[in-house]
Amino acid sequence: MKKTKAAIVGASGYSGQELIRLLLRHPHVEITHFTSRQYAGKAVAEIFPRFRGQIDATFVEPNVDSIDTDVVFLALPHGVASEYAPALLKKGIKVLDLSADFRLKSAAVYQEFYDHQHPAPELLKASVYGLPEIHRDEIRKANLIACPGCYPTSIILGVMPALRKGLGKADSIIATSLSGVSGAGRKVADEFLFTECNESARAYGIPKHRHISEIEQELTALAGSQVTISFTPHLIPLNRGIVSTIYMALAAKAEDALAVYRDFYKGEPFIRVTPSLPDTKNVEATNFCDISVRIDPRTNRLVVVSVIDNLTKGAAGQAVQCLNLVCGYEETAGLLP
Repeated sequence: MKKTKAAIVGASGYSGQELIRLLLRHPHVEITHFTSRQYAGKAVAEIFPRFRGQIDATFVEPNVDSIDTDVVFLALPHGVASEYAPALLKKGIKVLDLSADFRLKSAAVYQEFYDHQHPAPELLKASVYGLPEIHRDEIRKANLIACPGCYPTSIILGVMPALRKGLGKADSIIATSLSGVSGAGRKVADEFLFTECNESARAYGIPKHRHISEIEQELTALAGSQVTISFTPHLIPLNRGIVSTIYMALAAKAEDALAVYRDFYKGEPFIRVTPSLPDTKNVEATNFCDISVRIDPRTNRLVVVSVIDNLTKGAAGQAVQCLNLVCGYEETAGLLP
């Protein structure tokens, strides 16, 4: 079988590195293009020694004209990916964007949360939000896929069964998430230095973290009415992983909420509904989302705990899952442990 040729634009970041790891073991994909402005001209295995003996390739400057592949992964900061997507799409290349540039359907909401005008608003309606558990059929037919953020992935997957099955009230959602430091990206900044993060935990992004916009967009579509949430993210001294705890007022009596969640996610290859409360260590470097749920009769609330690896199911793994759908491969190809 002819392999799908893939380019990774922004291959030297954490998400880019994770894409390399996953695609190297993918049976149907060949990475032919690794771009990095910072490391152009240097060997990929020199920057990422873990790939020694696996890759004989060099980082190159990002240049749309030189990219001739079937698909392109844009592992770039928000505001940068939209510089590349229009030209790549014109060349007939499928684009999987790991930034926030095409996740929102409203240019006005994008400007509100990201503090600048969207550079390619005409593409917002054409993009598909790349959460397979919701948009599987649309992803299969898409040319531009906006892969979700890590926090939204953990929260949306945790809330979706409660909304669809009428267990929780859509107007009562409160979410608290704890994230490893890699979620901030591979960059040098004082607040992410080891001595600043180690043995410490802190909240940030209060009261309007950027990811709220896409969480509310997708939950509103699921609920059929406007959803507004309270969301507080925290940075914890962990390399990778996210745990989200979500609270909702009960909308209906349920004797066994766990059974409702198990039935809802039956057949989903990357959702594991667990009787015990999940741990980040059990999803590390995997594309799984582990979820557990409890009913608190004292407060009349549903409590959901959702755990993912922010670099895999929260970024690169989910992008590969979308690639599999676009290319007609088994959805789990290259993603199972």
